[in-house]
Formats: sequence, structure tokens, C-alpha cells
Amino acid sequence: MNKFYLLSLILLLCIQVKAQKLTFYNDIQPLVHGKCTSCHRPGGGAPFNLITYEDVSKRADFIKKVVSSRYMPPWRADDHYTEFSNNRSLTDLEIKKITDWVDAGVPKGKENLKAEKDLLAQIKAGTTYGRTPDLTLKMKSTYKVKGDRIERFMVFKIPFELAEQANVEAIEFTTNNKRVIHHVNFAVHPVEDKGIDIYNTVDSIDLGTSRYQYEQWLPYKKEMTYYGGWIPGASYESYPQGMGWVMPKRGVVLLTVHFSPSAKEEESISGINLFFKKTPINRKVKVISLGSGGIGERDIYPPLVLFAGEVQTHRLRIANSREDISLLYVWPHMHYLGKNFKAFATREQDTIPLVHIPAWDFRWQEIYRYKKPVILKRGDVVNVYGTYDNTANNPLNPNNPPKFVESSGDMRSDQEMLTLLLVYVPYQPGDETLVYDP
Repeated sequence: MNKFYLLSLILLLCIQVKAQKLTFYNDIQPLVHGKCTSCHRPGGGAPFNLITYEDVSKRADFIKKVVSSRYMPPWRADDHYTEFSNNRSLTDLEIKKITDWVDAGVPKGKENLKAEKDLLAQIKAGTTYGRTPDLTLKMKSTYKVKGDRIERFMVFKIPFELAEQANVEAIEFTTNNKRVIHHVNFAVHPVEDKGIDIYNTVDSIDLGTSRYQYEQWLPYKKEMTYYGGWIPGASYESYPQGMGWVMPKRGVVLLTVHFSPSAKEEESISGINLFFKKTPINRKVKVISLGSGGIGERDIYPPLVLFAGEVQTHRLRIANSREDISLLYVWPHMHYLGKNFKAFATREQDTIPLVHIPAWDFRWQEIYRYKKPVILKRGDVVNVYGTYDNTANNPLNPNNPPKFVESSGDMRSDQEMLTLLLVYVPYQPGDETLVYDP
């Protein structure tokens, strides 16, 4: 009994000594910068910064509370269903490290400002990728978001002319103010015909009032090199060695921005960051959209019509009629009424998990990157299930009392979506063992 007591005392003392040795610069800063500052930064979607010791220490008790409850960092995917390499959640050991540091009085330790300076340089460059972008394409001028609580859909034309084509290793959305943005889609369109003037048309269109002006942009939209986007919580999109896509020499980026209703006037200037590599692109990355606004939209069953006061489940089943593919990313999407999102593929008697969000929260989303490519063969059937809660019990329901909600494919937040985007490359033998964890 005495031995057991002595061992317990020694263990307790060791834990206390270990906790006392924890310091901000050695132990806590790497966690905070790695898991929190993609949102907690100037222009980010979070309400305050977590960059310096002062930023973190003055909110230490609050941070302890939200990480202990796993409310932060936000990560909604079910890791027991499928694992992703861009998982921003904290491990049990990391949570304990933070709570022990707070309990020990938030010791600062030996000051080392290099990580802060590097992060501030990234913020100044408008990136979360880890290095300075090789090319940033932004809107021509700042857009003023009116404080009239009305959402707006704007499309901005961003022309570009480069000295030569470039191999893309990563791309990300960049903006000075994420808090006013509901979501973004961007499309890169090549315009090789010098007879088509990429500058002498309107630079922006309000889809709510000026859809007819889209006709001026039809010559740009004949081809599309790449398509991507951003939703709250998402970061950059990058590709394994030998994979990527080629940025054309000349063309336009059509940037569709859905501005959330705002109670005060805000300014927004947005665009995309591109990161190039000198190594060749052997396998072109492609994107396909399933469900609302994409392939199979009319095959959603039952049709995406949500009645007030009801909880409903809708599904989409669509076969891969193309080539064998290797999935790199998956991007699930619903709006405020979404409660549960699940996608999987079926191959004869086998089930291939794709993604499961058991407690959907529109405020925290991600474009999920697989640790290893998920192989979908030709003939495999992709199944997408979405459950929606249009009752007063849903705290995120924007309507009080609940009202009838439908889907028009316009991506309006007062309507709904059931969408799954797949980012992939054509399959090659050996993809099953490819590990991508940048």
C-alpha cells in the first residue's frame, strides 16, 4: 500500500513538473498557429486574433474551456468513418498540454518571435498555404457591402495575361474580410483568341439585378481550366507530386461571391492565390459537382423541398460512368437546415466510405483532403444522403417560425442544397498506397 502511494505521489509530482515546464513559445504557440490562426487572424472569419503571446494568454481560460469541450478548433467530420489529412482537431494529448499550461499560469518562456513574424508575413500576403503566392489575382476595385441586411450574389471578372503557362501546385481563396462572405466559387477560363477583349466589358455583375449582362461574358466561358471555391472554415487546396493543373497564359477568373446579410457597411476585396511549381504536371486534377447545381440535380429524391415543421432525408444515387478515378478531396455542402451529411460509394457488395458529417454546422465547413486517394472504379455508385431539420428545434434555422424552403440551384442561403464536389485525378496503379500529408 505504501509503495502504491509512493508511486502515485511520484507520478503526480512528475505530471506537475511537466506542466510547470510547459511554455508558450516551446509548446503552445505551435499548436495555436497550426490549428487556430487560419481563422483567428486579421480578415479571418473568427472574432479575434490568436497570434501573439498576449493574444492567447489574455483569453487563456476561455481557450481552455472551448478546447476541453472540443467546440474549438471546429472539426465536424466523423474520423471513425473516414480519416482526412487536414484534420484541424486537437488530440487528447494536445488538449491536456493546453489545459496544463493554463493551469500553470500561462508561462511565457524564452521569447522567440520568428514564428510570429513568419505568420504575419503570410497574413500580409493573404495566404494560409505557408509561402508567398507566385500570383495573386484580385478584383479590380473594392466592393462595398451595404448594411441593409440583404444578401447579394456578385460575379467579378478578373482578367489575366502571363508570360507563359504555369504548373499549379496549390490554390486558395484570399480576401480582406471573410466575415461578410457566405461562400465563393471561382472558375478559371482560358481565352487564347486575342480578338476577344478580356478587359473591355463590365468588371462585375449583380446576379440579383443584372443577369442579362452575363451575355457579355459568354465568349470567356467557352472553356474552363479549373473550378473551385471557399466556404467558412476551408483553407487551401494543394496536390501531390506530379499532380496539378496548368494555368493558361491568358484568360479570366470569374469569381462568384455570395455576400451574407450585413447590419453595417463593410468593404471587401477578394481573389485567388496561386502557387506554381517547376516540376511537370503528369496527371491533371479535375473537379466534378454532384447534386444541387451540378450533375444529378434532378435525381435528388425526394425533390429538395423542405416543409415547415418537418425533419426530412433526401438522397442522390449516381453511377460513375466515366473512367476509374482517384479522389484527392471531397467537398460536402448544405445550408442552415442541414443536420446530417453522409456520402459513400457502393461496388457490388462493398461500401466505400467517402465522408460523414453527423452534426452538420453551416458555420464550420471544409474541403476534406484524404490521407490516401479513394479509388472509384467505373460503375461504382456514389450515394449522398442529407437530413434537414426545418423545425423550431433547430437552433440554426434562420426562420422563426419555420417556413417552406426549396432549392433553385442559385445557392441562396434562404434555400437549401445537397451537393458533393469531388476533386480527383484519373486512376493509376499504385494510387492505393499513395500517402499525401503535406
